[in-house]
Amino acid sequence: MRIARILHLTAMVVAFALGAVAARAQAQTPPDFSKVEIKATKLGNNFYTLEGLGGTTGVLAGPDGVFMVDDQFAPLSVKLMAAIKQLSDQPVRFLVNTHVHGDHTGGNENFGKMGAIIFAREELRNRLMHPLPAANGTPGVPAPAAALPLVTYEGIVKLHINGEVVELIPIPRAHTDGDTMIYFPGLDIIMTGDFYRSIQYPNIDRNNGGTLNGLLDGLGVVIGMAGPNTKIVPGHGPVVGRAEVMANRDMVLAVRDRVAQLIAEGKTQDEVLAANPTSDFDARVPNSKETTQRFVTQLYAELKPAK
Repeated sequence: MRIARILHLTAMVVAFALGAVAARAQAQTPPDFSKVEIKATKLGNNFYTLEGLGGTTGVLAGPDGVFMVDDQFAPLSVKLMAAIKQLSDQPVRFLVNTHVHGDHTGGNENFGKMGAIIFAREELRNRLMHPLPAANGTPGVPAPAAALPLVTYEGIVKLHINGEVVELIPIPRAHTDGDTMIYFPGLDIIMTGDFYRSIQYPNIDRNNGGTLNGLLDGLGVVIGMAGPNTKIVPGHGPVVGRAEVMANRDMVLAVRDRVAQLIAEGKTQDEVLAANPTSDFDARVPNSKETTQRFVTQLYAELKPAK
């Protein structure tokens, strides 16, 4: 049992290290997409995950056509399509975006031009049309028409495809303001997008409408829907079960309470960071200094009383 635990932790650390390398590449120099390989993993009947660079892609294959969740970066579309062709001879018929970030929506234009009907929250479509400025202040570039979702929604959407029911469940104002969770009840699989990740601390993207309370509510939805054998596919990191999501939610609550107490004591943001409110969890959460500081800074901004 101990050896299995060590192997699991080792795998988590390796997964985080790969994610950290990708993050640094995105921040400093463009990644070399020519070296990215797409790994397919079967999780259920005709359901697969595709891992390359960016968020995890989901594929439900079958005679009705391919249902796809997220599409990573645009330069990987050819490789993703090649991987899908190994799973199905049918075209990608439907594509849903879990949230707006480019490592999940970058291939929209390519797959849209192939004929895929793109589904997403209305908020996500609006952010693709009116993106935020870059970190250096350069104006954001609106997504082309082919990249925009053709179907938007506010409530739950159900699709009946390849003998399965697929539920698109809005998760309001969590990681962003346009999050969607995808539930495959017949397969007992949930895809969360980035409001839950099994590596790193959470990312509450406040600039794109994310909130702490929405993220906690989203984790609660996952926990409430998941059973003892549910496979939960995060936006980044290994597939987990209900217990791991519960532990993640409890961690967020604990760190939130510590940050709130430090704020109540009059601590500044720098003083809160120096107090290391995540210390009890750092050994269990594969992380980097940058993502840890990001999470604590986001909590501080969320909890600091408005002046």
